[in-house]
Parts: sequence; C-alpha cells; structure tokens
Amino acid sequence: MEIKEEKIDAQNALLKIKILEEDYHTQFDEALKRYRRKVTVPGFRAGKVPMGMIKSKYGKGLLAEEINKMLNKNIQSYIQQNKLKVLGSPIPSDAHAETGNWDNPTDFEFVYELGLAPDLNIKIEKNFQFDYYTIKIEGEILDKQIKDIARRYGKLSEENVSGANDMLIGDFVQLDENDVVVPGGIMHQSTISVEYVDASVKPKLEGLKVGDSVVVDPHKVSRDHDDLARMLGLSHEAVHHLHHNFKFIVREIKRLEPAVLNQEFFEKLFGENAISGEEEFRSRIAADMSKGFLRDSDTLFKRDITEKLIQKFDPSLPDTFLKKWILMTNEKPLTPEDVERDYKNYKKGLQWQLIFNDLIGQKAIDIAQEEVVNATKNLLVGQYMQYSMPAPEDAELTQSALKVLSNQDEARKIYDMLYDEKLVAYIRENATVTESEVSYDEFVKKASNHS
Repeated sequence: MEIKEEKIDAQNALLKIKILEEDYHTQFDEALKRYRRKVTVPGFRAGKVPMGMIKSKYGKGLLAEEINKMLNKNIQSYIQQNKLKVLGSPIPSDAHAETGNWDNPTDFEFVYELGLAPDLNIKIEKNFQFDYYTIKIEGEILDKQIKDIARRYGKLSEENVSGANDMLIGDFVQLDENDVVVPGGIMHQSTISVEYVDASVKPKLEGLKVGDSVVVDPHKVSRDHDDLARMLGLSHEAVHHLHHNFKFIVREIKRLEPAVLNQEFFEKLFGENAISGEEEFRSRIAADMSKGFLRDSDTLFKRDITEKLIQKFDPSLPDTFLKKWILMTNEKPLTPEDVERDYKNYKKGLQWQLIFNDLIGQKAIDIAQEEVVNATKNLLVGQYMQYSMPAPEDAELTQSALKVLSNQDEARKIYDMLYDEKLVAYIRENATVTESEVSYDEFVKKASNHS
C-alpha cells in the first residue's frame, strides 16, 4: 500500500492511497472462507457452498469491507507516524473519484481530504488584562437570604382568616365555561401559596375563612405547568388543555411565622458563642453567600479568558473542510444551511480547544495522576460529610477514588473540573487580573452579556 500526502495549503492536504491486489488478497480470501463457513444456502450443507458462488454473490461486499478496514487502519497509522495535527477526520474527496473495478478487482486508488490544525505557541504575559468579578453581598440580596433562613426555621400556625403570605389547603373542583361544576370532573386536594400567585388573583385569596370558596384560574395560582400538574394530580401534558376555571374550597389556613433573630436562634444555627448579635449574624451569612458565589465568579472569569484569548490569538481553521466534515459525519441529517448557521459557535469552541490544548502541550497547565486521585478523594469526603457520615480510612478512600475514576464519564468530569481550576490559577499567575466587587444585579447582567 502506498500513501502520499499532497499539501494544498498550510491547513488543507490530500492523502492519495494506492492499494495493490497483493495488499488485500490474503485478507479477502480469509473473509470469503469465514463467510462460507457460516452462510446457509438451500441445497448445500453448511460450510460446503461452492467458493465461486460465495464470491459471486457476496464477494463485492466482503471486499469493500476488508478494504475499508485497511484504509482506516493505515490512514490512522500514517497520521500518527507523521504526527499530523488533523482536525475532524479524513473524508473522501468529492473532487477525486476512486479508481478500481469492484467486479474484477485488481488495484484501487482513493483520495481523502485532511483539515490540519494551525501551529500555535500560546504565551500568557502580564500585559494581558482580565477581569474577575465577585458579588457584593449586601442590601436586598442579603435581606432576602436572611428572610429565607428565618422562614426555613419558622413554625406553622393555624389561622382563621387568610393573609398575603399564607398557605391555603383545600379542594380544587373543575368548572365549565360558565363556571358550573363539571359532573365527574377533576377534584383534587392541594395547596395554594398566596405569596407566589399571580398579582391579579392575590386579592381574591386574602380574607378567606375555612369553608369559603373562590373561583380561580388554575394557571394563575401555580408557578408553571409542572407545579400545576402536581397541584391537580394530573400529568404535565394534561394541564395544557385546561382552559376553564376551578373552584377552590378552603379547608385549612396555615401561616408561617419566621424564626426570631435572637441569640438562641444564632446558637441553634452556628453553635454556642459562635455569633454575638445580629450584625455578626448578617456578616456570617454574607461571608457564606460569598463563598457560595465563588464558583459563579470563576465561571464568568473563565468565559472572559476564553473570549479574550480567542480574540487575541484567533487560530486559523480550514473552514471549508470543517463545514463539509460536519455535514458528512453528523449523527443527525443536516443541510448546508444548518451548518452555516451554527458554524460560528462551533468555530469558537474549536479555537478555544486548540488554545487550551496548546497550553496543556507546553505543560503550562498540567495535572498529575496523584492530583486527580486526591481531588476525587476530597469529593468523596464531601459526600460523606453531606450525610453526616465519617469518611473511611485513607487506603479504603483511595480504592473508592480509583473505582470512581475507572468510569470514563466520572473521570472526565473530574479532569474537566481540575483543568478549569488550573486554567484560572495559571491566568492569575501570568496575566494581570483586575478584581472588582459588583452588586448581584450587575453580576447577572455581566453574565448575561458574556452568554
């Protein structure tokens, strides 16, 4: 077999492959014999079908299969031996027809197109500017969190008259277009949280007593279709077809009394003498929230890194080849218009992968096996802590970590997590990072803009 590479330009090449009869003769004969042993033809015993009949009837397909195996194996071997940085995978050239006679086979020639990655040498320097945003925990967002905590640890009480934040327990009864009860219609006991209903319905639900009834649009007393389905005991699909009102009959009125923010409550949450007074409590909650938002800050930071490095280095790609490759190899049928519409995002993703791979290749970002095992052990310890269970001894923990890493999907997630952490650390060390504290709303706006 002869394989020759023919350069078109820096990022496109052709592989011209010549397969001689002697290259495939032995494998083809073996394939015929294997098929003869297993094929069943009326009038012949198993394994005794004449070879001429096998060759005549099945030879072309078996030959194509063997030659395809040879092509795949030798093309991959050629790419590896010559250290070609291929993008996608080789595809048959539509500008060069294969040569050879499948009915009377001798020599064959095939031509494949290659897309090649650009040569990169990414260097991160101090004149590269990046922004790192953290969320300033104060004002409304802090007040809301403290309110939620107080409610979480609050107590439910029975009430005689419903208020703006109460929970109503009662029966939903289906009505027709004239607000008359539907005989044999939907009846289901459920709960309405007055605090979260549509503003147009809220006045109807305040001032009610046990035994009172009110006509409501079910879509306006639920958050979404999933919530409404649970409320009425129906499937998600079924609630799409509900176009009329329901009667709601009040059976119970519950009011959540938030916990009082006093020293007893602080000690219940954080332990004796850990918090002294409401100001310290607010500071502790703010600090905990800040830690919780650090992953969001890192995510936004990585987006900033990705966009700026793509803009800075802009790795060139064989666009025409890649569009053709996507069209030919995608699992779902695509049109050229589909590929053209989505190619910009695909290109950015591939450019970033090339930049990131170059940093890994330079060992600028490197992960040792020991780091992966230790990170997995830490994740496992966190899971034990979540369920208030003691972590096992180190030897057993290590074995558990290795078992987790034997699962390719789990291992990939852990490697991705570590690579993200390493990237953030590398940029912090080698570039100039400006840290800014912004409000929650400002952070959300910046995140939306990056998206």
